[in-house]
Amino acid sequence: MNRKNIAAGNWKMNTTIDEGIALASRISEFKRDLNNLVILAVPFIHLTTLQKKIKSRSKVLLAAQNCHHKNSGAYTGEISPTQLASMKIPYVIIGHSERREHNNETNDILKLKVRAALDAGLKIIFCCGEPLEIRRASKHILHVKNQLVESLFELSPSEMKNIVIAYEPIWAIGTGETASPQQAQEMHAAIRQMILSKYNKRTSDNISILYGGSVKASNAKEIFGQPDVDGGLVGGASLNADEFIQIINGFE
Repeated sequence: MNRKNIAAGNWKMNTTIDEGIALASRISEFKRDLNNLVILAVPFIHLTTLQKKIKSRSKVLLAAQNCHHKNSGAYTGEISPTQLASMKIPYVIIGHSERREHNNETNDILKLKVRAALDAGLKIIFCCGEPLEIRRASKHILHVKNQLVESLFELSPSEMKNIVIAYEPIWAIGTGETASPQQAQEMHAAIRQMILSKYNKRTSDNISILYGGSVKASNAKEIFGQPDVDGGLVGGASLNADEFIQIINGFE
């Protein structure tokens, strides 16, 4: 088993150019561990600047927060996977709950995005997760399984090597609520079992599954300590350099 621990910060629609440079520069000072990856999913305006600023340090990788499913065309305001690849941006987030909700991104659309991103040579942080009403109805595992089956599970085992899964309990994003470590472990173990059933033990053992839902310095170590939790997709706390570095150190 050689899956990586990953601390991924999703800045969402925050930070000016100067603020982004200062934040990324400070985060890049964390103590390096070769088994830990640190990824910053930043607004598009930062990609070129930060690629130049942190490239030589090679400790922090960049991700785009979204991409289109076409490589070019009359899609004003969008960015294509080939454009990201031309910038040598290694990762892209696909399927974040906010885009599913606010941009009406369906499992079918996300399937097209996954295919386009992989064909362009990008690695993917694929988000899945359930809203509160699904959790209360105890249908959360089935809901997440459907998301994975309909958007990811036509990929080959070799293609799955380029996928990181981020489980987001939607009811715990930006609410201050957090799934308990036991709830996180339950879902992460279920996701790993889904991958095992579809693919094989090597694929399920080696894929990194992140928890995304109000991760902060105070709970990161306990959440990351669960056997099937390989890190976090961190929102608001990634905008505070000191707190995000503490989250990274939660792997220790």
